[in-house]
Amino acid sequence: MSHASRLVLVSHRGPYVLRPTARGVKRERTIGGLAVALLPLVEKIGGVWITSGESAGRYMMPPRKPRFELRYLPLTAEQKQGFYYGLSNNALWPLCHSFLGRVHYDLAEWNMYEQVNSEFARAALEEADEADLIWVHDYQMARVPFFIRERRSLSRLMFFWHIPFPPIEIFRTLPWRRALLEGLLACDLIGFHIPEYARNFIDSAVELLGAQADGDFLHYAGRTTQVIARPIGIDFAAMDSMARLPQTEARVQQLHGALGGNTLIIGVERMDYTKGIVERLRGVEHLLEQHPGWRGRFSLMQIVTPSRDGVEAYRQKKREIDEMVGRVNGRFSDGIWIPVRYQNRSLSPAELVAYYRTADIALVTPLRDGLNLVAKEYVASRIHNDGIVILSEFAGVAGQLREAIITNPYSQEDVAAAILQALQMPKAEQRQRMAMMRARVKAQDIRWWVDGFLNYFDHV
Repeated sequence: MSHASRLVLVSHRGPYVLRPTARGVKRERTIGGLAVALLPLVEKIGGVWITSGESAGRYMMPPRKPRFELRYLPLTAEQKQGFYYGLSNNALWPLCHSFLGRVHYDLAEWNMYEQVNSEFARAALEEADEADLIWVHDYQMARVPFFIRERRSLSRLMFFWHIPFPPIEIFRTLPWRRALLEGLLACDLIGFHIPEYARNFIDSAVELLGAQADGDFLHYAGRTTQVIARPIGIDFAAMDSMARLPQTEARVQQLHGALGGNTLIIGVERMDYTKGIVERLRGVEHLLEQHPGWRGRFSLMQIVTPSRDGVEAYRQKKREIDEMVGRVNGRFSDGIWIPVRYQNRSLSPAELVAYYRTADIALVTPLRDGLNLVAKEYVASRIHNDGIVILSEFAGVAGQLREAIITNPYSQEDVAAAILQALQMPKAEQRQRMAMMRARVKAQDIRWWVDGFLNYFDHV
């Protein structure tokens, strides 16, 4: 980026939820890959981050050593229901994750989506001039670039799509498919995690809009848009450093003592039907049924962060998980050993790193995931080059972490076999695989990811 330009980030989910207290405003970190990835960036280079909030406000962040401005746009109850719980969560989220049976299309919700996107575009234009870079993020904001470009044709616009982009035969079921594609094609640059998603988008633009494709460039309505695949990274150095702290080591020893020497498998997810948590528990159950000799020798620590409590599908999924945990523990617990230790809460970054360091195996088996940063965080925390990652073949990160044990999360037999392979893997093989994964996650970190976007306008 030019030193004369500023970065203006636009996303529905921001880095913090601000809650008023008697002592002032309390900050609570939000969950999800977007916030984790972008916060270090905006803290480093400054700018403005526009996001949704309970009330309008502008805050300098962090408060004591301000690095950027955080601007909240409030959503009315009607907007939140139609735009967020409706179109975003009942249509686009299941559509893009290829769960067509969960998709619900409603014209009133689409109209509310348009309204909210128009308001975010107006806010971005209030913050940015033509020299500034506007970077819009994720599926909730797909129409923002269209409204920006409509009002200011020379804006410098980028977009990153953080979830899968589905195959055209699935995407074309969206009644407003042309409008969504046109929203994204108002950008100069669009990024996806992996080549498959970029190809799906290009195919949809060509077939549904008649855009002309030239390699990774799309020509449409007098504009040219570049489409790239660049998987998001994590702050490897910060994660590695946190894993080496004395207080982290002390917490690791405490956790080891509580486990009594058993192998620990860890799963960390948001509450979501795409994460395959119930299917994973069936895999654990199948392993304990078929290989009774492993009973009492390992435990799964399943951490589920509450999410989207206002969506019935998520409340239902929580009930399923609760019942499945109860079933596995009821069948196999001996009164001392518990096969599944279940926590339904958020953990601080420091506590999470301690769990990553303690766990011998990371079980990351979503049914479909845009990328998955948990797997990368686990790898970054393994400072002794040990540990094993079991990874769903349907997670975007599977292409980067090729040394992981790859499994089909829809098959309880396959998941059980992957866990058994991990439990039996020699230490030398663990270290060889982990060293290769750590080198790749370190090289393709958040700085590498950001540079691929922020340097774009220096070369055009």
